[in-house]
Amino acid sequence: MTLSGRDAYRDELTRLAAHDDRILCLEADLGGRNHPFALAHPDRFFNFGIAEAAMVDMAAGLAAGGYKPFVSTFAPFAALRAAESLKLTLGYLAMDVTVVAPYAGVSGAWFGTTHHCLEDLAVLRSIPGVVIAAPYGEREMRAVVRAAAACDRPYYIRTGRNAAYESLPRQGDRPPIVHWDKETDADSVCLVSVGEEGTRLSLEACAMRTDLGHAHLCYLDHAHLIEAAKSLAGRHSRYVVVEEHRAEGGIAEALALLLPTATVLGVNAGHGWPSLGGDHREVMAQLGLDPNAVLAAVDRFEPTP
Repeated sequence: MTLSGRDAYRDELTRLAAHDDRILCLEADLGGRNHPFALAHPDRFFNFGIAEAAMVDMAAGLAAGGYKPFVSTFAPFAALRAAESLKLTLGYLAMDVTVVAPYAGVSGAWFGTTHHCLEDLAVLRSIPGVVIAAPYGEREMRAVVRAAAACDRPYYIRTGRNAAYESLPRQGDRPPIVHWDKETDADSVCLVSVGEEGTRLSLEACAMRTDLGHAHLCYLDHAHLIEAAKSLAGRHSRYVVVEEHRAEGGIAEALALLLPTATVLGVNAGHGWPSLGGDHREVMAQLGLDPNAVLAAVDRFEPTP
């Protein structure tokens, strides 16, 4: 059975902790009764309740003491409510702390605006030194968690709620800077997918239009985007970036600056606030995030002579 991103994270961290006594799991009242890490390593699992900033501050102290804390809470509470603590812990102090943020974008759906997060990439990308990842599929999530556990850099890992997606084909043990999922000729439009839902929409759009290329990005911090831009610049000149995020501070905006000789358009959450309930896809549709929006962006390009 394919696991969702957040369940794959919990399972992989539990496995890694069996061989590394330094790994700790900190959560803010969302672990549930049967959290696998709590069951396997109860002495290294800590539930802080709804005290997200204090949890990040505590993680900084634990990292200073030689531990490897993994911190998890809803994306809006990690990136927004605890923003100052993230700035100091991950940025200024550069502590070996990994923040795993489920419920990103509008995956909270009917929970409403308080539990939506369309601004986290903008916040985290503005903090120097943080590795930012938005894995797609179980294999990629596990690879990112392993990478975070193996190094001493601060990480922010973005994921959704319960959606489980099959990994992209030809995916190795380490996510590449750019995963070229579908290669086409240089004159075609190439979709650049970001995160779980941006990748899902790109795959659906490619199934509807076989002439489109598709490149998937897992790592989204500035250092990785510089390298991604070098790879993208050599393949196409017209890109549509698909992301479950605001336009401001998003990846389309970043790549437009890094690809001055290419044309970069974005399909994103825009400036609206969902006013109706519904499941994840229905709330995304309220924001104009669906396969038809992706194809409409493609059609904004003039046909190649």
